[in-house]
Amino acid sequence: MPKRLQRAPRAAAGGRDAQQEATDTGGRGASRGAKVSDRVLATFTSQLAVLTGAGLSVVRSLHILEGQMAKGAFKAALAEVTEDVEAGSTLSEALGKHPRAFETLYTQMVKAGEAGGILDTVLERLAFFLERAQEVRDKVKGALIYPVVVMVVGTAVVTFVMMFVIPEFQAIFESFGKDLPRPTQLLMDASDFFLKWWYLLFGIPALVFGLLRLLAARNEGFRYRLHALQLRLPVWGRVAEGSMVARFMRTFGTLIQSGVPHLEALDIVSMSLPNLVLQEGIEEISESVREGEGIARPMGESGVFDDMAVNMVDVGEETGELDAMCLRVADTYEMEVERRTDAALQLLEPILLLVMALGVGYIVFALFLPLLEMMDTLGQI
Repeated sequence: MPKRLQRAPRAAAGGRDAQQEATDTGGRGASRGAKVSDRVLATFTSQLAVLTGAGLSVVRSLHILEGQMAKGAFKAALAEVTEDVEAGSTLSEALGKHPRAFETLYTQMVKAGEAGGILDTVLERLAFFLERAQEVRDKVKGALIYPVVVMVVGTAVVTFVMMFVIPEFQAIFESFGKDLPRPTQLLMDASDFFLKWWYLLFGIPALVFGLLRLLAARNEGFRYRLHALQLRLPVWGRVAEGSMVARFMRTFGTLIQSGVPHLEALDIVSMSLPNLVLQEGIEEISESVREGEGIARPMGESGVFDDMAVNMVDVGEETGELDAMCLRVADTYEMEVERRTDAALQLLEPILLLVMALGVGYIVFALFLPLLEMMDTLGQI
C-alpha cells in the first residue's frame, strides 16, 4: 500500500479522541470490569437473541442469562445492565456504560436494532459476527503453534548445551594441553560468553520490546510509524493488511445491514481498527462521504483497498446491496488471509528446521574435531 505509507501521521489522534470520549462517557461501569472474550460474548448474544426472539422481554432474558453466568467481571457487568434496564434505560444505553465488556460496535448495533424493532435479528447478526471473528483468530493462532513450539524447543536445547554440555567438553580439551581448532575455540568462547552474560541475551530483547511498547503507548507519531512498518514487512505485512481490511469489511457490512447510518458506521469501524495507518484511510473515506460522495471512489483513492474490493463496493452501491457486497469481500479477504498464513508457515517451518539442523551440526562438528585430530595424530605415531 505505497500511497498510504508515504504519508506522515496527521491528526490520527482524532479517531482515538472520539474513542476516548465514548469511553469517558461510559458512566459508572466504564472503569470497572475486564475485557470479555469474543467467544463468551458471542454465546451470550446468541442466547439473548433466542430468548428475545421467543417473545421474552429483555429484562427477563437478562435475568435468565445473568443467573446462569459464572461469577466474574462479565456477570457483574450484566447485573448492572439488568438493573439499568429495569430502571427504564434502553438496552443500548445500559450496555454503553460498560465499554470494556460491550464495545461501541456492539452497543450501536443494539441501538439500531431497538430503533428498527428488530433487536432479535440484530443480535443474531452480532453473534455470527463475533463467532466468525473468533474463528478466524483461532485458525491463525492454531497455525502458529507448531513454529512457536519449534522455536521454544530449539532455544531450550541450545541453552542447555551452551550452559551444561560444552563446559564439560571444555574441561576435557584443556587437559590435552593443545591449541583447539578454530571452530571449536569459537564454540568455547560462545559458551563462556553465554554463561557470563546469559541474562543480557534474554533481557535485552525483552527490554527493547518493553521500550517500544512504552513509546508506542505515549507517542502517537511513533506508534503510527510502527504500524506503517508492520504493513511493510515481507509476507507478514500482507497478512496483517488483509486481516484488517477483512475486519473493516465485515464490521462495516454488519453495521449497515443492521441499520446503522454509513457515516456513523465508518466512524465506529475506524475506532475499532488496531492500525493507525488504516484508521487514517477510513477517516479520509468518512470525510469524503460526509461531503456527499459515494464510498467506492474514496476507497480506491485511499490506497488501502485493492481493485476487487473497490469494484464490489461500487456494484453494491449501484444495486442497493452494499451490506451484502461488503460481507462477500470480507469472506474473500479472510480466505486469502488463511491462504497466505498457511503459505508463510509452510515456508517458515523448513527454515526453522534448517537453522536448527545447522546449529546442532556445527556444535557436533566443533566438539568432535579435536578428537578427530587427536586420533589422526596418534595414528601417525
